[in-house]
Amino acid sequence: MNIQFRESQEAASPLTVKTAIADCDIHPARATRTELYPYLAKRWQHHLEVYGVHAYQGMMEGPPYPKAQPNASRRDAYPPEGGPQGSSLSFMQKQLLDPNNVQLGVLNPLNTGQGIRNHELSAALCSAINDWQIDKWTSKDKRLKASIVVGNEDGLSAAAEIRERAGDKNFVQVLLLSRNVEPLGQRRYWPIYQAAEEAGLPVGVHAFGFGGNPITPSGWPSYYIEEMVGHSQCQQSALASLVLEGVFERFPKLKMVMIEAGFGWAPSLAWRLDKAWQRLRSEVPHVKRPPSEYIREQVWWTTQPMEDPESREDLFDVIKWIGWDRLLFATDYPHWDYDEPSRVLPAGVSEANREAFYLGNAKKLYGVS
Repeated sequence: MNIQFRESQEAASPLTVKTAIADCDIHPARATRTELYPYLAKRWQHHLEVYGVHAYQGMMEGPPYPKAQPNASRRDAYPPEGGPQGSSLSFMQKQLLDPNNVQLGVLNPLNTGQGIRNHELSAALCSAINDWQIDKWTSKDKRLKASIVVGNEDGLSAAAEIRERAGDKNFVQVLLLSRNVEPLGQRRYWPIYQAAEEAGLPVGVHAFGFGGNPITPSGWPSYYIEEMVGHSQCQQSALASLVLEGVFERFPKLKMVMIEAGFGWAPSLAWRLDKAWQRLRSEVPHVKRPPSEYIREQVWWTTQPMEDPESREDLFDVIKWIGWDRLLFATDYPHWDYDEPSRVLPAGVSEANREAFYLGNAKKLYGVS
């Protein structure tokens, strides 16, 4: 568990069980290897049994550090009935939803088939994941809402999946990952943004993913901690690409959510983009306004991993630039770096900002009453 703010700092802002919250990053897991089979055509069941899944085709080096079940998750999150952490709805209700008075929980499945080079298989697995989210999770607990998982490297099939699910109240956003074959602003991904904008659905960009390239600009890191810290670097690259390729200008109603990479880097990235844009704007005439304006208007941020400066005033300064109305509380349940709701905010936050931080912003963004 990630305990926020050092003991020498002022006490955390009080949060009682009566305080309703939204958790905007919950990771549901499959209990068994074949749990998706009922949602897959026989062809793909056979394919998985005979050929398996090779998500990293064409790689010259190994994949990033394997943050995978069970190492990624809390040791106390194993369901009593067996299976990996995050695979039991009843235990999730007992351990997360009920004691924390979660009114809205947004599911972000991982290990879903996104990024697989066999685009037909990727699309089939993503569609199966979406059906599975409804059957196992959202239909059984109305507090939970799903993310539309798409085979993102095939923009046309991904857009078709979004349009098929559009209007289904089980889903509140489209889910992408931050590491892809190309930066997310590239035109191969534009059909996804067009379909999401048409459907009125935010696009969540979650940390992780793998496009076949090293996870740093200079090669492979030695340690998991380097990859963990590097999530923010990947998110910065993705966001800069979205701005500078003109995605926000082309799709002015598109809403993006940066998930599980923190938010403390947002002001400095925006400042640097603005400074460079002032000098180099002739290269990108399609970017008609300062980059910071697009970021402020069209981007939201989940809080996990919550920033942890020594001074609470430093945290408040960052949030003041971003806006209290742009933060979405998240725990990252059941992962090891879970953020405990009662220990995230320091003292000194107004009641209006606390309510927006924990619940109001998420309900407004996702259109949940």
